[in-house]
Amino acid sequence: MTLPMKLGRGAAWGYLIVVLLITIFPFYWIVRTALSNNFAMSTDPSSLLPVDFTWGPFKRALGLATPAEAAAEGGSGAKIDLALALWNSVVYAGLLTLCTVGFSALAAYAFARLRWKGRDVVFGVLLTALMVPSVFTLLPNFVLMKDLGLLNTFGGMILPGAFFSAFNIFFLRQFMLGLSNEVEEAAIIDGAGPLRVCFRIVLPMSVAPMATLTLLTFITTWNDYFWPLLVTNDESVRPLTLALAVFKQSSPQASLDWAGLMAATLVAALPMLLLFVVFGRRLVNSIGFTGIK
Repeated sequence: MTLPMKLGRGAAWGYLIVVLLITIFPFYWIVRTALSNNFAMSTDPSSLLPVDFTWGPFKRALGLATPAEAAAEGGSGAKIDLALALWNSVVYAGLLTLCTVGFSALAAYAFARLRWKGRDVVFGVLLTALMVPSVFTLLPNFVLMKDLGLLNTFGGMILPGAFFSAFNIFFLRQFMLGLSNEVEEAAIIDGAGPLRVCFRIVLPMSVAPMATLTLLTFITTWNDYFWPLLVTNDESVRPLTLALAVFKQSSPQASLDWAGLMAATLVAALPMLLLFVVFGRRLVNSIGFTGIK
């Protein structure tokens, strides 16, 4: 290996390390804050290590600390029902993901494998939805949910996005276009109809991209904040993103319980981190298989 190649490789590795450190540092700072005493942090705010190390913030976030223990470490009197908020997020993200991916798969099959008049025109119109900012549809959807009496319900949060996702349909259509026609044609010759071909042949062959969309949709929905904020104000259906915001805003003390808030945020982020660790390779591979550049 020549000297210029060695220098280029060294520069590339140095760049990657810098980018990695910049990317990971905010997460490390959350961990550092979550393991610090809320009172002690003000004495050494620039410390890279936890200040007066303690598990108290996690106990407060999980509702295990007594009022006296919380006050001793600078915790506020604000409370968060983390278990209920986690459950609400699981229900909201899980049901919306199931509906969105399922209906998108059926639509993608119709656009990719069926022949019908006006198919390409309809697909072109559908693609224009990718260029419409989602903020434009928030107010009409809110008015619709209000008129249907679905505010403060899981139905109100889920229904507007349950039946249509232009990106999901495009993503799955790209993959289905590349599937072999031989098995499908053989099934049709044996008397299989479109629905049987869809559910018995095409969808089982599309498990990888559907798993990728499931992961992406679940993570996006889990982190959703603005739409649940519009349609809910009841703790019984409030997802975790809103519960954390309410916890932050309802602190009765002048100084916010940053340690407790970061501990709760870390607990909320762990499920998503685990999903990426387990399914990260499949996510990258499936995007490559679709032919999307």
